[in-house]
Amino acid sequence: MDGKNRKNIQPGHTVDIVLKQDQRSGKLTRGIVKNILTNSPTHPHGIKVRLEDGQVGRVKEIVKN
Repeated sequence: MDGKNRKNIQPGHTVDIVLKQDQRSGKLTRGIVKNILTNSPTHPHGIKVRLEDGQVGRVKEIVKN
């Protein structure tokens, strides 16, 4: 599932995000969602979230738990 729709993402979900510094390379970072930072229902580049370890990035993929 892709991370462009806010309704698909909940705190506690495991997701793959792209950090700001990794946008050029597309390197993904896996973590657990702590907060959803994007207020709009959709975003073309992915919903911005904060992971439990404090990293912030845009969701590219929601990992099935």
